[in-house]
Amino acid sequence: MSREHILHRVRTAIGRSAGQPVADPPPVRLRIPDVPLAIRISIMLSRIEVLAGKAMRSDDPLAVVAAAIEGKTAIASNAPFLRELGITTLPGVRTCITDRAELRDLCATCDVGITSADYALADTGSLVLLSSPQEARMISLLPPAHIAIVPKERILTGLDELFTVLPDPASQTSSMVLITGPSRTADIEQILVRGVHGPGQITVIIV
Repeated sequence: MSREHILHRVRTAIGRSAGQPVADPPPVRLRIPDVPLAIRISIMLSRIEVLAGKAMRSDDPLAVVAAAIEGKTAIASNAPFLRELGITTLPGVRTCITDRAELRDLCATCDVGITSADYALADTGSLVLLSSPQEARMISLLPPAHIAIVPKERILTGLDELFTVLPDPASQTSSMVLITGPSRTADIEQILVRGVHGPGQITVIIV
C-alpha cells in the first residue's frame, strides 16, 4: 500500500482533502472552581492517602522530617523553602550539590529524597515540580522514599488552574514533573507493583 494511498484514507476518514489547510484549534476552555484553601488542603490530603501515600498537615515540619529520616541517609534539594525550615541542617542530610555526577550517585545510594514543590493539585493529590538548579528531578525520582514539603499557598484546585498560573511551562523549565502517589506499574500480568520506576514511598507534608 503506497504512502499516498494511506494518507488519502486518513484524510477521507477525518473529512479533509489534499492541500486543505489545518483548521485553527478550538479556544482553550479552562474552568477553575472556587474552592477555599482549607477545603483544597483537605482534598489534597485525602487524595494522597487514597493513592497509598502518606500525607499530613504540620506546623513543625522540621520535627516530622527529623523523625522520618532518623538513622537514614537523605539528600535535599536546593529549594530555598527547605533551607528556611532548617531541613538542610538536619543530621544525615546532604544538600547544595551542584555537580551532576555527584548528585546522581548520592540519589542512587541514599534512603530518602527531600524536595519542596512548585505547585500541588488538590483534585488528584499531585505534586508539580519544575526541574531547575533548585529542584533537581533526580532527588524526587531515584531514592526509594520521597518526602515533599509544600507551603499551603501553593495548593491549586487542579490542572486547569495550573495552566492558568503557568500557561507556558516550556518557557520556564526543560521538564515539568507531575507526581501522583508512589511509583506503580501493572504492566506485567496485571499485578500492581510499587517502586519500579520511582520511589515506592511518598510522604507529603503541608505547611
